[in-house]
Amino acid sequence: MTGSASRLLAPLRFALRALYGTYAWIALLAVVLPLCVLLALAPKLHQRRHIARGAARLFCRVIFSPVRIEGASVEPHYPCVVVANHGSYLDGIILTAALPAGFTYLIKREMASIPVAGFVLKRLGSAFVNREDMLDRKRIARMLMGLAVSGDALGFFPEGTFDRSPGLKPFQLGAFSAAARAKLPVLPVVIYGARHKLPSKQLLPAPGPLRVRICEPLDSAELGSRELMRATRRAMLAHLDEPDLAPEDRTADNATGPGAAQAAADGT
Repeated sequence: MTGSASRLLAPLRFALRALYGTYAWIALLAVVLPLCVLLALAPKLHQRRHIARGAARLFCRVIFSPVRIEGASVEPHYPCVVVANHGSYLDGIILTAALPAGFTYLIKREMASIPVAGFVLKRLGSAFVNREDMLDRKRIARMLMGLAVSGDALGFFPEGTFDRSPGLKPFQLGAFSAAARAKLPVLPVVIYGARHKLPSKQLLPAPGPLRVRICEPLDSAELGSRELMRATRRAMLAHLDEPDLAPEDRTADNATGPGAAQAAADGT
């Protein structure tokens, strides 16, 4: 295609993307508002989580991006600790659609105050942590350790944050400390397409497919938390089409705090 033709088509592409993005937001509202009513009425946590999973799948379908799941199955290794790359506001919805309904996710405290989103996350039993408050991090760490030891499944984004730049950022140690202490298997998960579809600081989603690859589980009984973190990172990078932004020598030293209890809260 010539440069002049590309310039002529640019306004059309922009208009189509704006149309799709507006439609996606309308679809989200159409799914989330009834979801809030159902979550308010459902008395039990497992019921609310199953409802949310169905809503997440419905939303992905109606925006023409059903989540395609590849690789291993989660159910034979349940309960477990899932760790996933983080590149978009959509990652939580994608994992909710792709994974079984019984996961407790660790979420940054700021999300609790966002209208609608905060209500949904609270009704789904999410754990909120203030990463700037050491006491709060220790409190959440103890809670997560208790959940893991009792056999609950946990979900983490060990990078803790995301931006527009592609790449796998340094990991925090928290998810791996919880898994090692509870002797739960770790399932690395790779999310594809989310950063393109709705990156940081972009208002309108773009068309595009969504995929999730569930890597083979790692046995936490045979690995310490740091070795588990390194092995997880290698497994994710083997499938992720983004660069490594933290060589192993930096990643290994990334966790802060005197022990596993604090480290668990660092994985947000």
